Amino acid sequence: MASSEITSGALVTLQDLHPSSPYFKQGASLRVTGRLHDYSVETAIATIAHGSERLKINTQHLRELSFRVGSIYQFIGELLIQPDNEAVLQARVGRNVDGIDLNLYHQSLQLIRQFQANHLKKPAT
Repeated sequence: MASSEITSGALVTLQDLHPSSPYFKQGASLRVTGRLHDYSVETAIATIAHGSERLKINTQHLRELSFRVGSIYQFIGELLIQPDNEAVLQARVGRNVDGIDLNLYHQSLQLIRQFQANHLKKPAT
């Protein structure tokens, strides 16, 4: 019987989502944050960006979330990799996080990863 367990979204940056990344896997549960670049009401596809990196977000399952180009959003969902290797996040949760300092957020994410690498893989003493 297939498991329908929903896993937590791994914290990733848009720069982490490239074909050689360990996060770039079909169905990977991810949490991404970026500035809304564009949004199509007809297709429910949003594009978020940070720096030169972009990611398409399928928002068809989100309700009561209004989109404003230029605002910062965070999405949790599953990564769908298209045949042309383009990634689209199928969002199950989305929220506006205007006011977040993206540079500080990315610095804290790096510190979390360093901590996890140093403490979570060592055997208990």
